[in-house]
Amino acid sequence: MSLRNKGQEFFSRLKIRKQLQSIYISAIIVPVLLMGSFLVFTAFRLLHNYHVDMLESDNLRVKTILFEITSQIYNISEEISFDKTLQGILATDYNNETQFIDDLNVYETTQNYLYTYTELDDILIYCDNPSISQTGQLYTVTDDIAATDWYQKAISQSSVFWVPFHEEDQYGNQYWSLSLVRKVPIVNSDYNAVLVIKLSDNYLKSRINNNNYGTSISLDDNCVIYSSNRDEYGTKSTFPIDYSTEYFQYNDEAYIGNIKTMTNISTLNMYQSDSKLYICSYNKDANRDINRIIIICVLIIMLAVIFPGILIYYFTTYFVKRVDTLRGEMHKASNEEYDIVSSIKGHDELSEVFDDLKLMVEKIEQKDAKMYEARINEQKLHNEQQVMEFKMLSSQINPHFLYNTLETIRMKALTSGNREVATAIKLLGKSMRYVLDNTGTSSTTLKKELDYIDSYLQIQKLRFNERVNYTLEVDETIDTQRCLILPLLLQPIVENAIVHGLEEMEENGHIDVHIYPEHNELLHIDISDNGSGMTEEELQATVHKIENYDKNRSYNIGIYNTNQRIKLCYGQEYGISIDSVLGMGTTVKIVFPIQLAAEPQEEQQS
Repeated sequence: MSLRNKGQEFFSRLKIRKQLQSIYISAIIVPVLLMGSFLVFTAFRLLHNYHVDMLESDNLRVKTILFEITSQIYNISEEISFDKTLQGILATDYNNETQFIDDLNVYETTQNYLYTYTELDDILIYCDNPSISQTGQLYTVTDDIAATDWYQKAISQSSVFWVPFHEEDQYGNQYWSLSLVRKVPIVNSDYNAVLVIKLSDNYLKSRINNNNYGTSISLDDNCVIYSSNRDEYGTKSTFPIDYSTEYFQYNDEAYIGNIKTMTNISTLNMYQSDSKLYICSYNKDANRDINRIIIICVLIIMLAVIFPGILIYYFTTYFVKRVDTLRGEMHKASNEEYDIVSSIKGHDELSEVFDDLKLMVEKIEQKDAKMYEARINEQKLHNEQQVMEFKMLSSQINPHFLYNTLETIRMKALTSGNREVATAIKLLGKSMRYVLDNTGTSSTTLKKELDYIDSYLQIQKLRFNERVNYTLEVDETIDTQRCLILPLLLQPIVENAIVHGLEEMEENGHIDVHIYPEHNELLHIDISDNGSGMTEEELQATVHKIENYDKNRSYNIGIYNTNQRIKLCYGQEYGISIDSVLGMGTTVKIVFPIQLAAEPQEEQQS
């Protein structure tokens, strides 16, 4: 069998709901999830790469600006440091301050630079020449200045380096400025001079600041000298920087506080200096923007799956409900239950199938009605024939002649002293009178029927002595004088119990008639014997015989007729059932509705 045939066979075994769900899963969910996952992954990668590239571009922009500014400052420091006029002023031992002021007024280089270059915050020249006073950009070296690390480093080397200076403006705002520090060479002099050029923080901010990205710049392994967040000034950088690496480069995620940010870190080796700037560019909103777009994509994919799923669910529920309705009605029709619904929803092929089913049921009901009418007519004819035969038989006997004859025989038996024969004749007359009185009647009281059964059993006891014993037990809640019953209903069953049930017993045979109600609606009559009982096969055969008529059968006719009388009078759900256990006896159960006479019926005197 091919794979296609196997798939069709497996699919055909599923119920309709499962089939539709399988189609939905295989045709919508799986493709949408696969394509959606690919698109989400691709979108995430593109967005991530985009932000990485933009962050790297911004980091390069900042690095270019810093390189441009620091190189310019270095060039200015070169011109200032090797200015002959400045060197001459710094090397001169002035006898009076007036001469110093006159020479200093001639020197205007530093002032010109401050006026020309806005990136310069200040130019400071520190000199330990005692004849020079603190004026303009010239400062004397105090003990505090001389003790600083940057001053000691400057006078001990000729190379340029950069340091962070902590500043406070006129409004009390504190900030840190990046400053170039170098030694000013003084020829033929023992004096030392140090040049400090401070980079303007405001200028740096105006050039670097970007609303989309944050920037943090730290000098060597020192503090942060510039940051988009002013609180980070002067603090140790929290970014993962390896200061031992010659040229450190980092392009990954890092945490700023508890916020995970995309970060790009690069190193700027300062021009003609051993100092390094570590430029950290970051974007706090990148991950949020990426996640927002990814969430939107996921929601769109979920909508593409859920919305068809809702439609499939409601369509499946509606369709399967109609199929189940059609299937249920067909099942009822197959079990000969023709009371089906008038219609089902819709106007499609299922509705057409149901219309055909309904038409078929109507035809079957018509045929069944005709068959049932024919069976009723046949049964009526059969009953009428039995009544006619019974009336013909009874009409052949003159009741008064029969009673008078039996009474004459009874009196002679009493005269002869044979009371047993007299009793038997009395019981026989009483029984025959009950039979003749109820010929053609439709009902009698339970008391009369029990009196007749009592007389019948007494006659049988006279015949068989200890072989036949009996008890008649009636529930005390039953009013036997008002409770109506079909006449001559119990005698065939009692007779069958004696003839067949106690057939093999020599003594201690017992017949028990137990009558009791059920919920004041049904009357139960159980007739039991303690005879030999029946095997399962014999029991099934007996049940079949009392349920099915056989005109050629000469036995069990009485029980069959009794069962049919009950069903015809009370309904098909009532009748006779039999329980039997081999070696323990047989019980015949009769069930029919309780019917009460309006007034208790008076018992005729015998």
